[in-house]
Amino acid sequence: MTSQSTLATTFKALHKPGDPLILANVWDAISARAVAALPETTALATASYAIASAAGIDDPALTLSLNLHGAASVAAVARAFDKPLTVDFQDGYGDALEEGVRKLLGLGVVGINLEDFSRERGALYGVDEAAERVKTVLRVAADAGVADFVVNARTDALLYQLSIDEAIARGKAYLEAGATTGFIWGGRERGGTTRGEVEQMARELGGRVNVSLVRVVSGGLTVGELREIGGVGVARISVGPQLMVRSVGAVAEEAGKILRGEGL
Repeated sequence: MTSQSTLATTFKALHKPGDPLILANVWDAISARAVAALPETTALATASYAIASAAGIDDPALTLSLNLHGAASVAAVARAFDKPLTVDFQDGYGDALEEGVRKLLGLGVVGINLEDFSRERGALYGVDEAAERVKTVLRVAADAGVADFVVNARTDALLYQLSIDEAIARGKAYLEAGATTGFIWGGRERGGTTRGEVEQMARELGGRVNVSLVRVVSGGLTVGELREIGGVGVARISVGPQLMVRSVGAVAEEAGKILRGEGL
């Protein structure tokens, strides 16, 4: 089995602007095993919204312990398939950030999503404090022997009336702090990020960007377009909870046929 340190190095190297890592986010052992078994899968990733839904709660109510519980089941599959695993760690759970990262490291995790909106405070962290939290994660990981631990640093700046320029400035600060990629979240509330915004963030962040690929609704950017956008492309593409949303619809459709006596 590949060492955790080597898995982290391998995972970090997959983040290439113009030749992006593509992640089909999972939420439990069943979905993780289905995705891990695909020959195209190079790494596994969780989505906190989907982890929360599987626990019967909304994403904002997902506690550290419940997130770790969900991550543990996916981590077991990642180990079985010898794949790197990154976990959506929300905002890092305030003062529990170091403790939580150590527990993730104990599960074999080699990366996290880290948001800059504090749920405890109900506000964005100041950019300097958020950058320090990125550094804290990397220090804890390095102390555990995982020097290439990957932080995908998400900013929710656009959701809280900051401009795209301010969001990009936050992304730059997080990259300078050691994050592998920045993730400027557009959010469902504002309809996501526009093509122009993605072009600007890719160009100004040198392609070191994570973009959420929209699969539930039509009209989103394609993988091909994201390979070239802004003249540099992006380094990472994820789908968040969208596989979970689609799978729920498929289960309901099939269950309806059974309950109507139509069979499988």
